[in-house]
Amino acid sequence: RGLAKRFGGLVATDNVTFSLERGARRALIGPNGAGKTTFVNLLTGVLQPTSGNVLLAGRDVTRLKAERRVRLGLVRTFQINQLFPALTPLEALALAVGERLGQGWGWLRRVGAAPVVAREASAIAERFGLGDVLDVRTDTLPYGKQRLLEIALAFACAPQVLLLDEPAAGVPEAERRDILDAIAALPADVAVLLIEHDMDLVFSFARRISVLVDGALFAEGNPEEIAKDPRVRAVYLGESRDG
Repeated sequence: RGLAKRFGGLVATDNVTFSLERGARRALIGPNGAGKTTFVNLLTGVLQPTSGNVLLAGRDVTRLKAERRVRLGLVRTFQINQLFPALTPLEALALAVGERLGQGWGWLRRVGAAPVVAREASAIAERFGLGDVLDVRTDTLPYGKQRLLEIALAFACAPQVLLLDEPAAGVPEAERRDILDAIAALPADVAVLLIEHDMDLVFSFARRISVLVDGALFAEGNPEEIAKDPRVRAVYLGESRDG
């Protein structure tokens, strides 16, 4: 509510009031430099707002650290992978699941030593198409598999709200279908906010689209309304990437 972020004289987020209902499938789009990633950083606690509030299920989480928000169910992925390069997908997922179950202290033990954790980690890996690379070091995985692992790790945190920051960015065309399928298969009760430049992905996923321009909400509507909005078309003319 009324979320704002200023860096000196630069207004990066301008009095944004925005809500997601349970089970939402929302896309946040905007031209180069619109402030989308700054907005997500404010929601997730990476940045503190200059003014305004962030609420999760009615609870004010504005001053909570990022990890506390994760424990409450507000989870994100990043534009650039934030993974454990030396771990395998199974080890990384076991770490996330174990931490959520209060067993994070024992993650250095052999994964199989905690059967409940190992079973859930393996099931999540299979769900996200990682069953064939369970024991492969993450830094040797194809980039598409790394993106899937990042989404799987977010899912392992049991989110109520999942923010996906350009999940398909940099993924080769041959591997993009796996990303699309993984996003489409997310649980129906999880609210998902997708920040993305791939309009095919946006329009195939979103039931509602919000457009951010110069840090402020510029337009909102269903995909058909946004596609036909001449103001949105004008804003996007010649724009392709977010800075």
